[in-house]
Amino acid sequence: MSKSGSIANRLLPTLTGLLLFLQSALVITGGAVRVTGSGLGCPTWPECTPGSYLPVEGQAEGALHAWIEFGNRLLTFALLFAALATFIAVFRSRRRDLRFLAATQILGILGQGVLGGITVLTDLNPLAVASHFILSIALIAAATSLHSRRHHAQVRTSSTQVRISRISSLHVSLAFIVLAIGTLVTGTGPHAGDLDAPRLDFAITTITRFHSAAVWLLMITTIIFYLSSDLRFETKRWLQIFFFLALLQGAFGYLQYFLGVPEGLVVAHLLGSVLVWIAAWRIRLSVVRKHA
Repeated sequence: MSKSGSIANRLLPTLTGLLLFLQSALVITGGAVRVTGSGLGCPTWPECTPGSYLPVEGQAEGALHAWIEFGNRLLTFALLFAALATFIAVFRSRRRDLRFLAATQILGILGQGVLGGITVLTDLNPLAVASHFILSIALIAAATSLHSRRHHAQVRTSSTQVRISRISSLHVSLAFIVLAIGTLVTGTGPHAGDLDAPRLDFAITTITRFHSAAVWLLMITTIIFYLSSDLRFETKRWLQIFFFLALLQGAFGYLQYFLGVPEGLVVAHLLGSVLVWIAAWRIRLSVVRKHA
């Protein structure tokens, strides 16, 4: 291997870790934009305000709201640079098994930019906001896969794990459904990102109960999964991590519901959703892939 290829291989763990961190951070900062009412701090796209890509003094939305929203936009650029650096490192390290995953990060981030623009131009339509989050979840899954394979190539597991693979597929699907219903709760709840932003026409108690029921189903599935025979040590370990994070996440969910959805708990709940999703995806990876 050439010297540049060797350097690229050494950089891969750092770059993929940074990429996963920034993908996760984008969800958290997006939540901060929403709970502070800064969703239209930059009311146009791709400019922040007509005639300027930067917030300007005296704009109607307020300087603080403008800089909060602008900071979230800047993070997208940092994420794009991290994705480009990761792709270059993957290409130079000759890791053909990682090229598709690395490419999806670049394409997905560009897609995020477009969805971000649609979200602003539709005055924070809750379905646009939800699609923004769902794309982030998909990109976090891909970044998790990329980071998990940073040291060694992996191959698909043998057909003897078909039963376990089906349970893990159900488990990760339920985790995704929980997050998807969570976006509907968000789109119905009070933190819209702007006072005049539209809301989904659901009864908040009803949609919250659907979300809670999905969480309980996921927890029961997790217990059944953990008690299955022939689980690898790595799968059991990630199931334990997932169960602990999901319990903590559920506690935050009930707490924020009974306390009237305070802003700090909303951001903590968002962080929890990212960590739970990463753990769910690592469980899936531990079942369907192994070192080559």
